[in-house]
Amino acid sequence: MRISEPAPAKLNLALHVRGRLPDGRHALETVFAFCTDGDRLEAEAADRLSLEIAGQFAEGLSANDNLVLLAAEALRDAAGIATGARLFLTKKLPIASGIGGGSADAAATLRLLTRLWGIDPAHAVEVAPSIGSDVPACLLSLTARGTEAGDKLELVQDPAISGTPALLVNPGVPLSTRDVFAAWDGVDRGPLGYWREGRNDLEVPARKLAPVIGEVLGWLQEQGGANFVRMSGSGATSLALFDGEEARDAAAAACPSNWWHLATFLR
Repeated sequence: MRISEPAPAKLNLALHVRGRLPDGRHALETVFAFCTDGDRLEAEAADRLSLEIAGQFAEGLSANDNLVLLAAEALRDAAGIATGARLFLTKKLPIASGIGGGSADAAATLRLLTRLWGIDPAHAVEVAPSIGSDVPACLLSLTARGTEAGDKLELVQDPAISGTPALLVNPGVPLSTRDVFAAWDGVDRGPLGYWREGRNDLEVPARKLAPVIGEVLGWLQEQGGANFVRMSGSGATSLALFDGEEARDAAAAACPSNWWHLATFLR
């Protein structure tokens, strides 16, 4: 019997880089939000772990060197079990795009295998930070404020978020998170208050590496009904929130054909 689990796209509604932590990671203040759409994981019982990848963005992904298998192995070790699973990833989100595709896939794997193997969910919570700093937030997949490296979480209750129509746009340029952080100028521009009044401190370095991001942001700001526009994560995906579904859909229909886009809602 095959079971499935969604891997919702992750958005950073604001992302402030405040400096460095003692362990060398960047100190962040961010607000995570999640979409109703994303990748999908499926699994069925097996003696060993394996992964098959399909979908629009499957090309170029390795089934042997993938966060999905890393998460599965970490969970199995933490739970002290010897069984396996056949895993199937449908890759609908662009790779290296700032919307947490790999982290969301790893988190969905943890949730999925917790169910398949019938183990304590505490094991998933335990191993999530070791896989990536966004994985704890993606494991939760609820609106949350992230501090430290983004992995210390506090739930956010904001009626202005859930159910909001959103449009994600990516110009087709993959960006390395490591390269974008390396290009950050190191200036602390202040704490994060309300997310709408915040910023993304990685936008400037990301735009230096991929100037087309500026074109995407400018285009989104021109769309009727768009009331909030920001780059997500380390780019190159940007997002716009809309007053209503009709305005969102009109913008999606007008999106340049050479840009990937996703019309969705915030969870």
